[in-house]
Amino acid sequence: MVFTCCVETCWNTKRPGLVFHRFPLGHPERLRRWLFALNMDVNTPLRVLNKLHVCQDHFQSEDYYDILDQKTRRARILKTTAVPNQFIHTLETGDPASGVVSLHELGRPPSKKAIVWNKVNKAPPAQTGQDESGFEWGAYLERETSLAASVSCFRHAPLCAQWDDITLGMKVEVLNTNAVLPSKVYWIATVIQIAGYKALLRYEGFEHDSSHDFWCSLVSGDLKPIGWCAMTSKLLVPPQDVKQNIPDWKEYLMKKLVGAHTQPVDLCLKLAESMRTSFRVGMRVEVVDPKHVSRTRVAIIDSIIGGRLRLVYADQSDAPENIVSDFWCHMWSPLLHPLGWSSKVGHAIKAPANSVEAGTSGLKSNSDSTFLLFKKPRVVYMEGSFFEEGMKLEAIDPLNLGSICVATVHKVLYDGYLMVGIDGTISNNGSDWFCYHASSHAILPVDFCKKNNIPLTVPQGYDSQTFTWEKYLKETRAKAAPARLFNTDYPGHGFSANMKLEAVDLMEPRLVCVATVKRCVGRLLLIHFDGWEDEFDQWVDHESPDIYPVGWCELMGYQLQPPPGLGKKYAKKRLSDEQAKDDAGQQSEITGTNSPPGLLDLQSPSKSATHPAQD
Repeated sequence: MVFTCCVETCWNTKRPGLVFHRFPLGHPERLRRWLFALNMDVNTPLRVLNKLHVCQDHFQSEDYYDILDQKTRRARILKTTAVPNQFIHTLETGDPASGVVSLHELGRPPSKKAIVWNKVNKAPPAQTGQDESGFEWGAYLERETSLAASVSCFRHAPLCAQWDDITLGMKVEVLNTNAVLPSKVYWIATVIQIAGYKALLRYEGFEHDSSHDFWCSLVSGDLKPIGWCAMTSKLLVPPQDVKQNIPDWKEYLMKKLVGAHTQPVDLCLKLAESMRTSFRVGMRVEVVDPKHVSRTRVAIIDSIIGGRLRLVYADQSDAPENIVSDFWCHMWSPLLHPLGWSSKVGHAIKAPANSVEAGTSGLKSNSDSTFLLFKKPRVVYMEGSFFEEGMKLEAIDPLNLGSICVATVHKVLYDGYLMVGIDGTISNNGSDWFCYHASSHAILPVDFCKKNNIPLTVPQGYDSQTFTWEKYLKETRAKAAPARLFNTDYPGHGFSANMKLEAVDLMEPRLVCVATVKRCVGRLLLIHFDGWEDEFDQWVDHESPDIYPVGWCELMGYQLQPPPGLGKKYAKKRLSDEQAKDDAGQQSEITGTNSPPGLLDLQSPSKSATHPAQD
């Protein structure tokens, strides 16, 4: 009989060395704990549960008896107190600080079954929250005295819709690093500051003493809802450095917890659900060609990390020797399209390099992306009054995303797409035209910059101080695109100037960097990369899939690029093109191979080739 693990977030099937456990049907109390912990219906019929199994990956090493008899060593025998959880554990490490779904209602104090021990005398090193580079968001935010944008500001971020349930003052159970016992113990802490996915916590008992506050990820699985220790028979031990005399810890906790909120019991499940994607490795897509931005080319999804896709071009004929030509972008990026999109809208696409590729490029396969996977742009009506060739407007320069320039509509495609070119550029063959949808917030009506006090980049030969649209339209015998044709929707957002976040460097899109919101102009955000000159700033829409909450890289296991010049305690130097080659092995878990410069960096200066700004 083939067993399959019944946990929703697990797909393990029976194989040598992997043990499966039946539900404890003969023990109603244990069965109830199992069902709660796995977020299953407590009214599930026994005849159904009798056919279900949970694999060993959902238990911790201390959940098993230490069997010394060689005959029975191969069988893992669970303790009667063992409770599975939805996250996968590695039994060899036995880390009990991984995510477990609570069994108690929100705000409910721990039951009398929770064991509270008196504090002990010595503590292990405190939690640091540093990533592999040594950068620590908590210390950096405190140094910069900055706030971080809320997760609810990022509609594409995991748990965005549920983030209102994460509040200041929330009580959680967390590993107690201020105590020493043979096994790991826990204590209750209060969330006193939230920064993206990170939270500053204070153990109960320290009251107004902030000397032992520590940062922790809210989505790492390290934080448990109130009641988790009681249901899993873990120990609650107060910190040993609490100075005030508290004779009865249970009474103290009850007073603190009555009426308090805790994290949602289904947070781990919601996190797993929000990180699912319909895109699959091996799918073929069309993506803007970074060497010729006026055309697309076919690419294959090589890996997926947090919705970010590493795309390997199907045609490698123009790639340097021994280097795989690839490109990074988010699955909701406007640069990415389903196979067949270019021919559908009339956009240019790179032709296959040889007859074999040409013969297979038109064939559909099960791995091809479909239009159903992609977000549909806003419907625009092209009948009657619409954009016309030769109309003038203002647009974010795709080759220098920190500039808004004088631009022209050069071609109107199908389905509301436009080919836009920046006035005064050297190319005359349209190779630097860029495709924008008519609903894009990267194209703007004339005088947008003037009304919002933004420097407008004017064509060569014109003075930005004396430039006026009225005079320019007369000289070029052109007309401005009517303001009614532009997307002016502005539902509002939670961003404000000086907020911290993590942002993709769209000139080198393999890099996600520490960044700051420099300006908010309607829907547009001016993103500044910390430690770098203003010339590298980039305009993005507030719903851009290329900006993320603080802690996103840590959640996804993606390398965050810290600001340069902070010293070893906080950061290491930004990758340069040469460093990227040297670090190929180190980066292989993310990219799998060396990555050439990202979109458009051949036409614009690279941060990695420029000295960073001095603090």
